[in-house]
Amino acid sequence: MSARDGTEKMLFTAEQIAARVRELGAEISRDHAGSDSLVVLCVLKGSFVFCADLCRAIDLPLRVEFLAVQSYGSSTKSSGDVQITQDLTRPIEGEHVLIVEDIVDTGLTLSFLLGLLKTRNPKSLEVCALLHKPARKKRHVDIDYLGFTIEDEFVVGYGLDHGQKYRNVPDLVVIDASD
Repeated sequence: MSARDGTEKMLFTAEQIAARVRELGAEISRDHAGSDSLVVLCVLKGSFVFCADLCRAIDLPLRVEFLAVQSYGSSTKSSGDVQITQDLTRPIEGEHVLIVEDIVDTGLTLSFLLGLLKTRNPKSLEVCALLHKPARKKRHVDIDYLGFTIEDEFVVGYGLDHGQKYRNVPDLVVIDASD
């Protein structure tokens, strides 16, 4: 599936995404220059492609951790019930932590994660999100590094899925994913 063949609405091409990821990596590198530690925390599963590219764009020593959460299931709307399905393997106490998220829409998942991670006493806690969908906001969360702001449409590709499909699409496309 690709919006390039006209079957779906193209939101951002792989080239546009790559350029923005390089810009984000440069910002993070600049802002954390001289830092003694940076932990990039990839929120699975939707962020894995973005996180891999972002890590390669950050010109600093870093450690990668993974945290898996679920709030959508197979639906196109967040249930608001956040479940940790895989926790960190190492402590983050005293570390600069950058949470890498695919999309912030309601803010419920990220708000939950920020609250949870603050209890683990990191030195700092920042958020890098590929996409922000403010029309669905239920809880405000600060996004320190943002790829793109989008309308209230269902987006797949570049790691984002619908029912565990479409993660391998290189572009970000809008699909009709009516429940």
